[in-house]
Amino acid sequence: MTPRTLAHGAVLRPARPGDEPGILACIHALAVYEREPDAVENTVEMITETLFSEMPKAFGHVVERDGTIVGIALWFLTYSTWTGRLGIWLEDLYVNEDQRAYGYGKALISSLAEVCVERGYSRLEWTVLDWNAPAIGFYRSIGAVPMAEWTTQRMTGAELNALAVSGR
Repeated sequence: MTPRTLAHGAVLRPARPGDEPGILACIHALAVYEREPDAVENTVEMITETLFSEMPKAFGHVVERDGTIVGIALWFLTYSTWTGRLGIWLEDLYVNEDQRAYGYGKALISSLAEVCVERGYSRLEWTVLDWNAPAIGFYRSIGAVPMAEWTTQRMTGAELNALAVSGR
């Protein structure tokens, strides 16, 4: 993706080494917004390894304004067995509350759509909390549709460990 200038001199660009503290600050702010302020275990070092190692496991786009990261889109690749093509899973989209009136969220998600189109990916997907009316409204306004027949499943902690052991 090519960096581009947004409203008020902000720049949308791929994340790069040195952005980790700003990215982590956005992750923490998102956790507070999502009512899970103590759930973040991520660190600057973990972000470095994930985004900037020789073989990155995830990717990021940031909005930087006046030298500060004010928005992030963190994503990774998925694969559709039905289409036979890759897609993007948007893990986190966040823009600082005081920066939300400038179109930065739309620019971030549009940049992911651009990556999908340029690379021939078949899907751009994400989840949203069912109580997050502002985000749901935003997603509907850009043409996203809910997958009402699908429910996200998750396994962590003791259950994950027990299942791993039971398969041996």
